[in-house]
Amino acid sequence: MLATATVLVDIGRSLREGFFMFWETLWPLVLGFGLSGAVQAFVSRDAMQKKLGDHRPAAVVRASGYGMVSSSCSYAASAMAKSLFAKGADYIAAMVFMFASTNLVLELGVVLIVLMGWQFAVSEFVGGIIMIALLATLGALWLRGRRIVEARERLSTGSTAEHQHGPTENAELQRERWSVRLRSKGGWADSATYTMSDLTMLRREMVIGYVVAGFLAVLVPTSVWQAVFISGHGFWTSVENVIVGPFIAIISFVCSIGNVPLAAALWKGGISFGGVISFIFADLIAFPLLMIYRRYYGTRLMLRMLAVFWALMSTAGLITEGIFRAAGLVPTVRPTTIAPAHFSWNYTTYLNIVFVALFGFLYWIYRNREKLGGGTGYVRDPVCGMQVETAHAPASLVHAGERFYFCSDRCADLFSTQQQASSPPPSDGAQHHTARH
Repeated sequence: MLATATVLVDIGRSLREGFFMFWETLWPLVLGFGLSGAVQAFVSRDAMQKKLGDHRPAAVVRASGYGMVSSSCSYAASAMAKSLFAKGADYIAAMVFMFASTNLVLELGVVLIVLMGWQFAVSEFVGGIIMIALLATLGALWLRGRRIVEARERLSTGSTAEHQHGPTENAELQRERWSVRLRSKGGWADSATYTMSDLTMLRREMVIGYVVAGFLAVLVPTSVWQAVFISGHGFWTSVENVIVGPFIAIISFVCSIGNVPLAAALWKGGISFGGVISFIFADLIAFPLLMIYRRYYGTRLMLRMLAVFWALMSTAGLITEGIFRAAGLVPTVRPTTIAPAHFSWNYTTYLNIVFVALFGFLYWIYRNREKLGGGTGYVRDPVCGMQVETAHAPASLVHAGERFYFCSDRCADLFSTQQQASSPPPSDGAQHHTARH
């Protein structure tokens, strides 16, 4: 009985820790996703498919910029990168877009500042730029040749061919001056819809991230972290940590912003500064995404991507730590707690109240988007809830005479599986009829 009570207490403490991590980052999440939705609504994406034909410096800068203004969801980023590549973009430029989309976005930086400190937010952007530069130079030496040609052929002869359906993009608003765009009710309705769609799409990742981080912070003793992350060996400690960090990301199954609470727990446990950065970078090689790469590009290219991405993420983390250590910016004190143990009337509480009210207003706009003139050329992914532009949807399927659009092949597969499971089995007469034919 005592053992059961102890377990329940530990579970309660862990869930409380995870909740207060969420409470500490609530207003940054609303701010980040709100601004991200606005950028996605008001910035045209047509140029993404027209100006990424190589990976020279200008194209790399453009791909990075496009990634920064896109959704931070790792699944959506991988699907968009695949679509860009299938439609003619250079493979390295498409991967640069994917890296930027998950590492150089505003909402990630804001959450890092609140949960871990400004040094981690700055290092994420500095390291992200270093990682992209390494990808465009050294990574391009390994991700080229016959494997890339085969991957493009694989996409062109597979399900990608049917993804071109849908109306042409209505870019009228994007061609207007910024003063006109920002006064458009329809534009802001689309902005709110993007915000709600991204939150809907990422809610599972964030819940898992906060819950797992709470358990790690409360239940895993320091001795375990010390066994995983060696210390006291100078440079070799940093090398081991930046290599192990991505491995933990692979087996954690958590992508996107959901891995920031885990990073905070790892930092509290003893991982090096560069190890934290490489761990955050490595959301793009979490196991579910590796399986997606395998489907998109084939097993051999997926394994090469894993090796190259892992090496780039570890190297970028190591270089970033060296830069920050030389500048004296690496934090010297580790937190004993990640989040408060109770509510209090402080700036976090006041900001949360304000941004919860703002979230309510955005939700009202989202619910009334059609009345406000929004939603033209967009539909919601029926699986994850992400807003999808029909003209550039990464996947689409026809079911019961109606076409459905999806943010990724992963959602399309889940939808297809759900429909097959819910369909009644054929009658004996139908089976006999089929057999005779």
